[in-house]
Amino acid sequence: MGAGFSVLGESRESSGNGINFGYSKKAKTVLDDLPENCISTIIKYLNPPEICKLALLNRAFHGASLADFVWESKLPSNYNFLLEKLLLQSQTYLPKKHIYSKLCQPNRFDGGTKEAWLEKSSGKLCLSISSKALRITGIDDRRYWNYIPTQESRFETVAYLQQIWWVEVIGELELVLGEGSYSLYFRLQLGKGSTRFGRRVCNVDQVHGWDIKPARFNLSTSNGHKASLECYLNNYGKWVHYHVGDFQVENPNMIIKINFSMLQIDCTHTKGGLSLDSVFIYPTQISNKLLKS
Repeated sequence: MGAGFSVLGESRESSGNGINFGYSKKAKTVLDDLPENCISTIIKYLNPPEICKLALLNRAFHGASLADFVWESKLPSNYNFLLEKLLLQSQTYLPKKHIYSKLCQPNRFDGGTKEAWLEKSSGKLCLSISSKALRITGIDDRRYWNYIPTQESRFETVAYLQQIWWVEVIGELELVLGEGSYSLYFRLQLGKGSTRFGRRVCNVDQVHGWDIKPARFNLSTSNGHKASLECYLNNYGKWVHYHVGDFQVENPNMIIKINFSMLQIDCTHTKGGLSLDSVFIYPTQISNKLLKS
């Protein structure tokens, strides 16, 4: 009756009547005694933010959280290509956690006109293409289009249309994408945003022509996927993500060419007052979450 019990390495002392009610002064937790490789094998099934929180527990968990095989399981299959394309370096001698951290930051390429990053929780690739990377009919004539600075864009600038008869915006992207489904969006606003006395305002005086005929958006990929959207633009004064369509990537090691466009080429009337920020390509599975962030 006087025997004690051991739970997770902690010993209890018995009183004279055989009832266990106190911990021994010698008792201590066993978290520090767990082998790091065992901890690593377990935490690899968690998502990156959870792994980083557990790394703060003690030295054992911190060491386990640095294991290459933990972070390699979070990296997309095309991370070697992304390293060379975005960071201009190979993965030689780079810890996998360091690679993951670097790729989660916004990384610009193609002269700073495009941006790629990994969504931190899922490790999925996200892309943004600025208006300066697009072929816009009339962009060199200031009577039609202008680039205006703004803090409302990831690229600190948007293309603003004053007035034109023929609206044609064309873009393309060639990249090795990880396997999965992706969604493409145009980010547009009717009106010109600015800040006045510390408050956001949007001038819509030049907005016209978008309610007469719909704009048409197109998407096609080199692996055979196509999508299109036809709609009127009628949301004044706020940024809207127009979902052109989705496409699939089956081969994670193949370069995919993506072509996309926005057209309103009915020359019976002029169009104006449109702000064009950028084009986004998000993993379909988490696109709604990213659009709300």
